[in-house]
Amino acid sequence: MLLFPTIKNRRLDFYKGLTAGLSIALGYMPVALTFGFIANTTGLTIIETLAMSAFVFAGAAQYMSLSLIAIGTGALEIIFTTFIINIRHLLMTTVISDKAEKGHPIIKGIYAFGITDEVFAVTSTKEGRLTSSYIFGVAFIAYSSWVINSGIGYVIGTSLPETLQKSMSVALYALFIALLAPSLKKHRKVILLASFAAIFNSLFTFVIPSGWAIICATILSSIIVEVIYSKKQPYLNKELGKNQECQ
Repeated sequence: MLLFPTIKNRRLDFYKGLTAGLSIALGYMPVALTFGFIANTTGLTIIETLAMSAFVFAGAAQYMSLSLIAIGTGALEIIFTTFIINIRHLLMTTVISDKAEKGHPIIKGIYAFGITDEVFAVTSTKEGRLTSSYIFGVAFIAYSSWVINSGIGYVIGTSLPETLQKSMSVALYALFIALLAPSLKKHRKVILLASFAAIFNSLFTFVIPSGWAIICATILSSIIVEVIYSKKQPYLNKELGKNQECQ
């Protein structure tokens, strides 16, 4: 008799997750459509486009992969770059795991795949203990929107004239600039990071393949910027302490 209330509660939690994730699904729609369209202009087939969205499910990594594919980068460099971009997910899934109810590691592993930045934001801010059903609900609607709209974007791209498809090859670079611009306005650290990465990547491309040049430039610029700010932070804290004493 206790089995039915449990199933009913889990189904209710799943529906609550779907409702909470609806805003994510709507937000993913234009980004996924753009991804599918650019994947078409990059030369991927619709099966490859859908497979990337289905098995990778990481917007920034997928866009980066398209840019690497476009310049003929090898598979190893693409995989390594994807790992670097998505390494933050290790921290996000750890937080969700601590907040979620106890469950089988396989169950946690499955819904961990669906933890994107947006899914993490919705689930981590929910009050109380998270149920697996709720997390699955949020992740499922976000995942479905991303995969389906990637395919729709690809189909839309194939219906456009060939000359327009070729001219849209610059859309990927324009998209990266659009994603970077808001951060550049808010944080000087991002400006420094982007500048170092651009300089190092330009230099490295003369001596190593372009894929590895991006990877090395990303890692090196990140280390340098963190070293600079780690030395700068004690000075800022000291100045802040002086100001507080004066007040």
